[in-house]
Amino acid sequence: MLEPGDDAPQFSLPNQDGEAVSLDSLPGEYAVVYFYPRADTPGCTTEACSFRDDWDRYEDAGVSVVGISDDPVDDLAEFREKYDLPFDLLSDEDGAVSAAYDSYGEKNVFGNEVMGVFRNTFVVRDGEVVAVYEGVDPENHAEEILGDLDLD
Repeated sequence: MLEPGDDAPQFSLPNQDGEAVSLDSLPGEYAVVYFYPRADTPGCTTEACSFRDDWDRYEDAGVSVVGISDDPVDDLAEFREKYDLPFDLLSDEDGAVSAAYDSYGEKNVFGNEVMGVFRNTFVVRDGEVVAVYEGVDPENHAEEILGDLDLD
């Protein structure tokens, strides 16, 4: 698992509109890069909406947010629109970026072993990982990050 002080793996992935978004292109002093298993499922919706609901606080603190899953671009567009999410969702269909962040691999889903994205979050500043959240609880996660970074 990546740890604070490690270099954040660089990436360039298509967002919900098919436009390339890279780590270096994210605005703000901090970037929250969160990985989630599947768009429009209960836990992933709860997590995304927690960022949406705290969006003003993130903007005021100069923190950008991107969500990454292995969903196709079209699914991300529907998810973002359905829940009025103000941040980009990125498609990592082959799991390469997720794997670089130690957030992709074999997992058990309803008794079946499948490859997929793990629910982990990384906070990056100037290309360096400054905080890591492994196997996060999606409820109130956005608030937890703001509190930990003392950005309010």
